[in-house]
Amino acid sequence: MIDVKDPKGINHGVRLVEVSDAESGQRLDNYLLRVLNGVPKTRIYKAVRKGEVRINKGRAKPETKLQAGDTVRIPPFQEAIKSVPKAASHHWVARLGASIVLETDQLLVINKPSGLAVHGGSGVNAGLIETLRLMYPEQRYLELVHRLDRDTSGLIMVAKRASLLRDLHAQLRGGRIDKRYQALVIGRWPAHLKRIDAPLEKFSLPSGERRVKVSGEGRRSLTEFRVLRRWTQATLVEAKPVTGRTHQIRVHCRHANMPILGEQKYETPESEILTSSLSVPRLFLHAAKLSFDLDGKRQTLEAPLPADLHGVCERLGPSL
Repeated sequence: MIDVKDPKGINHGVRLVEVSDAESGQRLDNYLLRVLNGVPKTRIYKAVRKGEVRINKGRAKPETKLQAGDTVRIPPFQEAIKSVPKAASHHWVARLGASIVLETDQLLVINKPSGLAVHGGSGVNAGLIETLRLMYPEQRYLELVHRLDRDTSGLIMVAKRASLLRDLHAQLRGGRIDKRYQALVIGRWPAHLKRIDAPLEKFSLPSGERRVKVSGEGRRSLTEFRVLRRWTQATLVEAKPVTGRTHQIRVHCRHANMPILGEQKYETPESEILTSSLSVPRLFLHAAKLSFDLDGKRQTLEAPLPADLHGVCERLGPSL
């Protein structure tokens, strides 16, 4: 990065940043939103439109694809840029350091602990991606490939290169990434109920909290299910989200009148009572298996149930 100075040596806050190999292929707007974390999106687009942002001294459009070696002129912004936490929680740094399932020069796969949001914000100082950026200060590019809810544990991918992010997103759109979750639901899951195809729509409560419901006005949503273990009061199921909607597995289970134990947003009085009696510590939803293509080879990764969820199964006793 170079700070631009006038002939008198005065620094005006303009930066000239060279695009790295890892960032090659990223859209200009997405690049700026990442490096100018905290500057309002409208202000960034205005700067591009007015020519304050330039690539190799020329004007550019938000959708312009960056190439390795390009020089991006970034003007100063009066708006305060959100500061990155100086030090991540030692707890999460230690947890994530011990939770790396796969690491290459292009990709990180983390067995994310429950309780860690994927992004900071909404009262969260540092989420998964912010903590990883602090753990890998030399890595200029780290971006989430997909998301997990804060309370959901399990496998999540983080790309180290924009080119891999595009490839994995294409695999997601093409159905070539296979994600399997394990969930403990109340009651006896019917053996014949192998798929739930019910459209989902987002809505907001009067408090402003976002929720999701089954609605004919929603987007098509499909989840495939398979029974793993049964008990008298509950069933451990494997859920494969064919589509990738917000809270999809959680709402589809509730739609079947068998909500996930530990659920708070979509629980029933019966599931709330069973959750309490079993001392379920949190949402019983775990991203247990992930299959995808990397460098021409099929990768299949697994993460066993964490101890807190395994303990719930033990308290249920022998399965049927």
